[in-house]
Amino acid sequence: MLTKEKINALFKALNHKLQEKGEMGEIGIVGGAAMCLVYNVRSSTKDVDAIFEPASTIRKLAAQVAEEQGVDEDWLNDAVKGFLVKDFNRIFILNLSHLKIWTPDSRYLLAMKCMSARWDTHDQDDVKFLIGLLELTKKEQVFELIEAYYPKSQIPAKTQFFIEELLQGKRKKKR
Repeated sequence: MLTKEKINALFKALNHKLQEKGEMGEIGIVGGAAMCLVYNVRSSTKDVDAIFEPASTIRKLAAQVAEEQGVDEDWLNDAVKGFLVKDFNRIFILNLSHLKIWTPDSRYLLAMKCMSARWDTHDQDDVKFLIGLLELTKKEQVFELIEAYYPKSQIPAKTQFFIEELLQGKRKKKR
């Protein structure tokens, strides 16, 4: 598992490698890494789901960093790139000499987490946190937010069930 401190150390090592090559890089983190680094909701995550440029350079250098730091080769991966669909606000969280790290704003992170809606991961806790952060109380508000980024026709049924169950549980606790 990668702690906030370890992720930051890996980014600094990657920055150093970029500096040695005289290149600039940019990484957009989502998922567990964003929840860990930005919101301190988790103490660790298994990997860093991200998009990055220049992709081939960063992929190669990240593999070198992994070997040197003794972490999994896919500690930094871009498997999430197919799920980023529309423009969103970027929040820069780390500005190193040759590497800039950003995350989408909390609204977009919530939409992404709702679209994945995995019960066997931290998605449930992450979604609860983001709903609270954004002060959303009704499922309609959550779906309106999701539809700001994803066409209604692409929202899976599991997302609807996921949101309804989460918010239903929230209402029961308030009674």
